[in-house]
Amino acid sequence: MNTPKTTAHYVPLKSNISRPGVFFINANASSEALHEAAEQRMRTAANLLETLCCLNFSHGDVKDIPHIIDVLYLLTRDGCDLLEAAKWRVVDEAQPSH
Repeated sequence: MNTPKTTAHYVPLKSNISRPGVFFINANASSEALHEAAEQRMRTAANLLETLCCLNFSHGDVKDIPHIIDVLYLLTRDGCDLLEAAKWRVVDEAQPSH
């Protein structure tokens, strides 16, 4: 995502596996809505990490590690994409109307 001037109304998330992507950010949503969505994903990832820090993994299964990593990747990648969109939305909202 570069700037609102060079992006489409709906911007694909970088975490999309397929091309063209199927999950999108509404680049014209308010900066508050974009920030709220980003905060939700980042907070959820942080909460999961906090939970994992408190767990005893003596009975854990190694196959669960990639699943946990996938969840954390999706949440943080999407959160970062949303924060970037919110940043550009703030810049766009600050521009005087033409």
